[in-house]
Amino acid sequence: MSLPDLPAPTTMTPPTATSRRAVIAWGLWDWGSASINAVATSFVFTVYLTGSAFGDAATTSQALSLALTLAGLVVLITAPITGQRSDASAHRKRWLGINTGVVVLMLALMIFVREDTAYLWFGLTLLAVGTVFYELASVNYNAMLSQISTPRTVGKVSGFGWGMGYLGGIVLLLVLYFGLIKPEVGLFGVTGADGMAVRVSMLLAAIWFAVSALPLLFAVPENTPSTPGAARIGFFASYRVLFGTVASLWRESRTTVWFLLASAIFRDGLTGVFTFVGVLATGTFGLTAADVLIFAIAANVVAGIVTMASGFFDDRFGPKPVMIVSLVALVVGGILIFVLHDGGPAVFWGLGLAMAMFVGPAQSASRTFLARSIPTGREGEVFGLYATTGRAAVFLAPMMFGVFVTLGGHQYWGVLGLVAVLLVGLALLIPVRPPAR
Repeated sequence: MSLPDLPAPTTMTPPTATSRRAVIAWGLWDWGSASINAVATSFVFTVYLTGSAFGDAATTSQALSLALTLAGLVVLITAPITGQRSDASAHRKRWLGINTGVVVLMLALMIFVREDTAYLWFGLTLLAVGTVFYELASVNYNAMLSQISTPRTVGKVSGFGWGMGYLGGIVLLLVLYFGLIKPEVGLFGVTGADGMAVRVSMLLAAIWFAVSALPLLFAVPENTPSTPGAARIGFFASYRVLFGTVASLWRESRTTVWFLLASAIFRDGLTGVFTFVGVLATGTFGLTAADVLIFAIAANVVAGIVTMASGFFDDRFGPKPVMIVSLVALVVGGILIFVLHDGGPAVFWGLGLAMAMFVGPAQSASRTFLARSIPTGREGEVFGLYATTGRAAVFLAPMMFGVFVTLGGHQYWGVLGLVAVLLVGLALLIPVRPPAR
């Protein structure tokens, strides 16, 4: 399978060798992104916002799902032209830096979210804005994959990036847990009063991301314009180009359209697993906030090692088998969590760590599936479309989680909503033809 020819020729040629320096710098950005993925949206800040100080578990969980749904709609509108315009103007790295800077700012401002119901939506707004700009940054970050890898190494490089994200989460969570959250009096004399341990943790997470992102801005070169000398088009005109791209895909490569649709749905389910795992750990299985951090560290160790190893299988057998096996395992694990929800912390630890093994490989293989198919010089635009199709479905996991919580009357029912999203994505993926190897 290959994408159809897209408007505008390219002047870039794929690299013939992989630069270790560039790959490490690229992976360090993912290492730093744990600040928002592991700390903000999974194991620390969302757990903080859904705590009893902000309201009952069902109400705060529904508010969280609404905030993330609205953030997804914003990304849906803006992501495709973000990548398209960076391709045309050779500002891919510049916009990656700008969007990363906004994420860092949102993380830093979380220090002002006090333990009070009046601060719930302030905290959710910071989380939503940070999520939007992280997704926009990821469009350009993913597009860089073709700049730093070759067709023979793209799976390993992609797996390395995802693995670095998980390993960065381990180190950062260890620092926050033993430095601020576990001790009665942590670093800088911080205590848990008024949520200060969590609030200072978010400030340190912001610094972590800022420092980790810097090497990429120096080690990876800016992209070359896809159409040198072409006149720049306006913001709204970019949508006309986008619609032409989508129409061309539909006419000439419907397999690609089906992959974008399938991946949009199952990737949202994968995001939902990590978004709501911390919430379920405390609200359903009785783990404390400190226990959740320990689980997060263990889960990131498992996920990081398995995701890096999955790059070998991706390059050897192709990305589709990796995605299929991972999604099936996650569906089975989700059903078992629902059935055994009364099993307490031991059940959660066992099933949670088992599921952690399969999230990263599915995410990494999804990225390489598309990277193997994109015409050189159109990476930003197509990965922007990839982000947009993902955001088109981003409301599904939060919405289905909230709907099932409402229907069942208990938080653990939300797991079935996540399982339903993964099942639909899996069903759509199965008939998609893999890219030529």
